[in-house]
Amino acid sequence: MAKIKAEYIWIDGNKPTAKLRSKTKIIDGPVTELAQIPEWGFDGSSTLQTEGHDSDRAMLPVAFVPDPIRGGDHILVMTEVRYPDGNVHKSNKRAHLAAVAKDFAASEPWYGIEQEYTFFRGRNPLGWPEGGYPAPQGPFYCGVGADEVFGREIVEQHMDACLHAGLGISGVNTEVMPGQWEFQIGPLGPLEVSDQLWIARWLLYRTAEDFGVNAMLHPKPVKGDWNRAGAHTNFSTKEMRADGGYAVIEEACKKLGQKHHEHIAVYGAYNDQRLVGLYETCAIDEFRYGVSDRGASIQIPLPTVKQGKGYLEDRRPAANIDPYEICTILLETICS
Repeated sequence: MAKIKAEYIWIDGNKPTAKLRSKTKIIDGPVTELAQIPEWGFDGSSTLQTEGHDSDRAMLPVAFVPDPIRGGDHILVMTEVRYPDGNVHKSNKRAHLAAVAKDFAASEPWYGIEQEYTFFRGRNPLGWPEGGYPAPQGPFYCGVGADEVFGREIVEQHMDACLHAGLGISGVNTEVMPGQWEFQIGPLGPLEVSDQLWIARWLLYRTAEDFGVNAMLHPKPVKGDWNRAGAHTNFSTKEMRADGGYAVIEEACKKLGQKHHEHIAVYGAYNDQRLVGLYETCAIDEFRYGVSDRGASIQIPLPTVKQGKGYLEDRRPAANIDPYEICTILLETICS
């Protein structure tokens, strides 16, 4: 049996925004099923997940994909953090989502998450002049040409990596601010979209690393009159996608309004710097929904209205969300 490299990926205990960690284990391969991948451990005192006197934490494999960077039979392994006795660690948000997703499986929820991010080289966004500013926003969104687009080679490699890993990436585009991009994952179920978004983020960081570039998820990466970064989350249930689903969508919007502040609490740190009522956002202390309204908290896309069924877009989540928490609270609010 051949030996392969398995890159174990986990989410640390950093606050207010958790970070990705990973390390490599040599295991027997090729791997064809999850049961072949052994549990592993790490020093939790170095990842803000334990104190030094009780530092061992366990990684439980929950999903794996081909490693598009190393190639061959090598794999990337998404894991949940557990205590040594197998109990769920307090930093582990996936386990709760798994339970909630099981409870509401009959609703057949689909998610599509639009991940915005900003490339930085050193202290400046990629493509910005040292110590200065680029031309005003306007020509950069979905732009083309070396004077408008920065980082395309990284983005193309990342997109190819996601495809080779079998992730449900559905597109990419440049964003409004120079050096800012977006990729989309979905539509997928709650656990699948969350696992895959974390893996896609890891691949983004790892790909950009080879170029000496950092990908940042801060919702307001640059102070001043520059765009923010979000993770607009598209959501539907089988009832929303069926004939007459528009009424179900409107009812869901009303439910979301009733729990606006509970959602904002898990929609990403520093989101108050992003949701200011400008730049295609609704103010953080305000809730409203509307048709084809990019300044609303919840946008109902025009095709959904025309067809009388479809999905809604929650525009409140920041770029640095934990997708496990987002998927959980949307299910609990809308499907309860």
